[in-house]
Amino acid sequence: MNSPATATSEPGAPAPPADRPPAVRRLPLDVRHLSLIGVLAALAVVGAITKPDEFLAAENLRLVLTQASVIGVVTVGVTFVIIGGGIDLSVGAVVALASVWATTLATQDFGLGGMLLCSVLVGVGCGLVNGLLVAYGPMVPFIATLAMLASARGLALQISDGRTQVVTVDAVLDLGVKDSYVLGVPPIVLVFALVCVLGWLLLNRTTFGRRTVAVGGNPEASRLAGIAVRRQRLLLYLLSGLCCGIAAFMLVILTGSGQNTNGNLYELDAIAAAIIGGTLLSGGRGTILGSVLGVLVFTTITNLFALNNLQTDIQQIAKGAIIVAAVLVQKGRSTP
Repeated sequence: MNSPATATSEPGAPAPPADRPPAVRRLPLDVRHLSLIGVLAALAVVGAITKPDEFLAAENLRLVLTQASVIGVVTVGVTFVIIGGGIDLSVGAVVALASVWATTLATQDFGLGGMLLCSVLVGVGCGLVNGLLVAYGPMVPFIATLAMLASARGLALQISDGRTQVVTVDAVLDLGVKDSYVLGVPPIVLVFALVCVLGWLLLNRTTFGRRTVAVGGNPEASRLAGIAVRRQRLLLYLLSGLCCGIAAFMLVILTGSGQNTNGNLYELDAIAAAIIGGTLLSGGRGTILGSVLGVLVFTTITNLFALNNLQTDIQQIAKGAIIVAAVLVQKGRSTP
């Protein structure tokens, strides 16, 4: 009996291209994406009914997009890692460490460019450590990134001494004011959009993306096909760290400070957004668009709860129910 990898197609059916895995070769919108868009529409209707003046205001819509931008950039990196068969629990702590390191007095002396470079380098450095432990350790991704979570949080606390480090560089602070908006859109949102576009192109239009899907779907088959599996995993964690560094600087712009508590629970929010967006925890399948829609769903829910003065515990229960429903849908679709 032919294995799934070698089975031939039915007579008369066109053969799929050999150089592109099924997980990448799909339409920009599928049923899951449409369902998430439907959820967003339903949430918009709820907001329009319960708080029409506040929810539909341009300022509130900008707020939703701004709040989604930071965790959205993190989610793009996490999505790549999960598609590649890994997991990254350290992203929230890495964001905190990068934001604290970028806002020390010594770093601020180098201005905007120095702070941005520091934030990115810290994120990439943490991603490098994660990648080396996972790919060449070898160490289970859960344990490796959990260790990084604890270490990065501790180092962020040590550097900041538990204090909020206020940004004094005007060029950084100016990026958070309305005068810096481009056609009414905050620069942070534009960065988020750019990261999403680049992430989509990287996953769907490059060899790197195809290798990521292949490694996540079947590492051994990928190795036999000539893919450097260990190097690919290292690159995925470097990409996740890069996204964390960018997100940390965005958070510094948004808050005007760096704190060791930044990025709290970002790892759970990012993983949850990727899951409800259709990314398989077992690897081998996922989309950037789905993850972005997942982020927007969670951010809109948070905004609705805040506008209606509902308790946070109910909000967490609602998020948990959405995650469970998404996983059940995944299992239902994967069951023959």
